Amino acid sequence: MTATAPRPHSPRIAAGVWAILVLCTLPELVLTGADLGLWGARQWRLLTYQHAAFWAGLLSDWRPHYAGQPWLMFVTYGFLHAGLVHLGVNMAALLSLSRPLVARLGQRRFLVLYALSLLGGGAGFATLGAPDAPMIGASGAVFGLVGAYLALDVQRRSRAGATLRPVARALALLFVLNVVLWWALHGQLAWETHLGGFLAGWAYALVARRR
Repeated sequence: MTATAPRPHSPRIAAGVWAILVLCTLPELVLTGADLGLWGARQWRLLTYQHAAFWAGLLSDWRPHYAGQPWLMFVTYGFLHAGLVHLGVNMAALLSLSRPLVARLGQRRFLVLYALSLLGGGAGFATLGAPDAPMIGASGAVFGLVGAYLALDVQRRSRAGATLRPVARALALLFVLNVVLWWALHGQLAWETHLGGFLAGWAYALVARRR
């Protein structure tokens, strides 16, 4: 009688990652249902974007809908999406990147990384984005995870004396991907958010690994 070796278990999804998934998914499900007339009103999406999307104009001379909106939008924009496809792409990337990062940083530092990347994405759009266009989506935070992953890979390769060419290729691919998407979406891509989130994630990963 022969025995087979047990298969290695894949890392479980951390509770904090599940929380992010839920916080991103629930609003889109509610708004999609409203779009389809299943509940509420079709104006819900527009009203939600008006009150919780990132509007760079609110940081200059626009009048906010409520007190604190210019600062809360640095967080709320990251839990809204422009449809189920937009949501699905971001959540798939989140799941893919969260497992290795949680394994290397721990859940607490991963959540700090996500939060700082979210804020960094907002800061990038506030600095470089159009003041009259709404910005939504978790991609700023997701690009922060990409930045952290690549920063940690640079550290690992440097300690081992390995080539950094794979990292350079990844950076070039990210650049090309953003250019292609910007063109395909007729300029409706918040590359400023991607850049801000990426830089914030890269910087935090370098600091976190030294502690």
